[in-house]
Amino acid sequence: MQWWRVVGAIGRFMMRAGVLILLFVAYQLWGTGLATDRAQDRLSDEFTAQLEQSSTTTSTPSSTTSTTAPPVTAPADLPAPEPGDPLARIQIPAIGVDFIVLQGVDLKWLKEGPGHFPQTPLPGQPGNVALAGHRTTYKAPFNRLDELQPGDDVTFTTLQGTFTYQVDAHETDPGQPPAGHFVVKPSQVEILDQDGTNKVTLMACNPKYSARERIVVTATLVSNPAPATPPPPAATTDDGGTSVTTDASLDALAGGDSSAWTPAVLWMGLALLVWFVTWYAGRRWHKLPAYLVGTPIFAVVLFVAYENIARLLPASY
Repeated sequence: MQWWRVVGAIGRFMMRAGVLILLFVAYQLWGTGLATDRAQDRLSDEFTAQLEQSSTTTSTPSSTTSTTAPPVTAPADLPAPEPGDPLARIQIPAIGVDFIVLQGVDLKWLKEGPGHFPQTPLPGQPGNVALAGHRTTYKAPFNRLDELQPGDDVTFTTLQGTFTYQVDAHETDPGQPPAGHFVVKPSQVEILDQDGTNKVTLMACNPKYSARERIVVTATLVSNPAPATPPPPAATTDDGGTSVTTDASLDALAGGDSSAWTPAVLWMGLALLVWFVTWYAGRRWHKLPAYLVGTPIFAVVLFVAYENIARLLPASY
């Protein structure tokens, strides 16, 4: 075989591999949002139904009204949310955030929206409420945390009412104005500690497209807090693990789902097989009909393959 044929074959292979990589990048940035859209629609319907079933008025004073009168809230003995349950709507007008928050920060829950650390208070309740979210994928709910300024509102609607937080100011370089965020190392899990203040802690990976650090925004509750409810127990699975993340030191934001290796390889192999059959059919019979039939099948199989490959990646890119 002539050497130029070998070089040509290698070049064509690398070009096709590059196209697959570019398609995966496109899937990460935009395709993942399709699953989040579906999940958010479902969660929104479930949360709306919960609000309608609530027998109390779900409103508390806002940051611009007096906070001396106690709010009317739902009972303090609300059942603990199950993993994946919707528990609040978070709205941050300054950066266009409007999402349903769900219980848990495991990988599968963060794909559906911002996740609540189960062993921290529920939004609106006394203490440090902790949430994590994606920054560049799955509709990137926390993509613009770095744009928040001190005093910006963060509002939660829950079964116990509507609660307003205001972003805290944090020191920056000398001569620079205070910022609405700060950056920590992944090991600095003390940001989730209960320090006696009523606040919310929002976190995501930093910088964008990297899990090297964590960007953190804290905001202080300026409405009256709701009655506290006990955190859920750490439920165990058949393999002895926990069904929800309860230990922040495990850093769910940085890990991937190793169980996705087998389906990722199988689906990617199937995608390549579909493309080969399509190519072979086009060469042997008629190219146009072969590609008209094979390309949609390839696209669907490739999408499923990318979904499983994405499970191997850190949770909060």
